[in-house]
Amino acid sequence: MSMWSSSTDMAPGRGHSDDADGPIPVGYVRRAHGVRGDVVVRSMVDDAATRLVVGASFATDAPEQPILTIEAVTALADDYRILFAEVSDRTHAEELRGVQITIPASERRLLPDDEWWPEDLIGCQVITSDGSQVGTVHEVIFGSAQDRLVVVAPDGSTAEVPFVEALVPTVDIAHDRIFVELPSGLFE
Repeated sequence: MSMWSSSTDMAPGRGHSDDADGPIPVGYVRRAHGVRGDVVVRSMVDDAATRLVVGASFATDAPEQPILTIEAVTALADDYRILFAEVSDRTHAEELRGVQITIPASERRLLPDDEWWPEDLIGCQVITSDGSQVGTVHEVIFGSAQDRLVVVAPDGSTAEVPFVEALVPTVDIAHDRIFVELPSGLFE
């Protein structure tokens, strides 16, 4: 059982996002680099080396710069130095700080049956095996040991449920439900 960040592979995803029209973030511009218009981009996907390539075009969340096309790219330690064809100087590059580059949801890779996109889990009802309503998934937190679902109970209280098979034995994305086996006291 695992969750994936918004990574891609040119195949449709599963679950809620199959018919979602919303863009999927691939990365974001951290800062300008040099004087000719290069920027440093932090990848938000696990297939960045195949996604961030010369000639690739991306939509953005910036109305003044709706499309960016990679003209040159160099891998850095945790980032990529990219020159976009539409960016001609450092001033323009600095204006892109914080801009996300995105792809359509239809270009995400297909997930195995035991993996889910985080955005597919958000909004799902969390239910115990005896049918009791626990709450709704409000957020997904990524961790090095395991990911966690932030669940908001009907009374407004929140708790983090480790996203491991022992506690989350069943995920039913088609019906917006997640079944859990919670230790006593988690929501008290």
